[in-house]
Amino acid sequence: MNVLQSNLTNPIRQLPLPQAAFWQGKRVLLTGHTGFKGAWLAQWLASMGANVTGIALEPCTEPNLFELAKVSDSVHSHHITDIRDAQKVASIVKQCQPEIVLHLAAQALVRDSYTDPLGTFASNVMGTANVMDALRHIDSVRCVVAVTTDKVYANQEWAWPYRETDRLGGHDPYSASKAGSEICLSLIVFGS
Repeated sequence: MNVLQSNLTNPIRQLPLPQAAFWQGKRVLLTGHTGFKGAWLAQWLASMGANVTGIALEPCTEPNLFELAKVSDSVHSHHITDIRDAQKVASIVKQCQPEIVLHLAAQALVRDSYTDPLGTFASNVMGTANVMDALRHIDSVRCVVAVTTDKVYANQEWAWPYRETDRLGGHDPYSASKAGSEICLSLIVFGS
């Protein structure tokens, strides 16, 4: 039995821990580093020795993890920049020459998407397009991980989890914008 088969028959398995040696000195672009998940990720990456460049809006709550954990002291470079600003994003990307990109930045609240649908589409679709377009011209990039949500899938009210092959959809501005960002990713990354 090979490793894949044994992992399928034993879903509770010990996965190897990330190795600090891998991250040591890696140039990592992290969008959304002022948010809750982004702040934790920035701290973890920095503790592993990565040179993290962060792009994000100001933290939106008071208090917030970003300021409490002094994340700006941990990252290599910290930029309060809206990903909707294509020129600023491209300038930062060109300057940091990332090897690994972790794209978390988004307007992530369903309720806010109803009060500001245009801003939600601008952040989630065009912001993603701006980041990906800036990366297309950078030879140092080796890996891009774009964080998304299960809300990208058409809600079928199924009892089981959605699969990557399920139909995209979205009946609210947030869900539709995140589905749009998925389409945007596939066109920019694979279409050029």
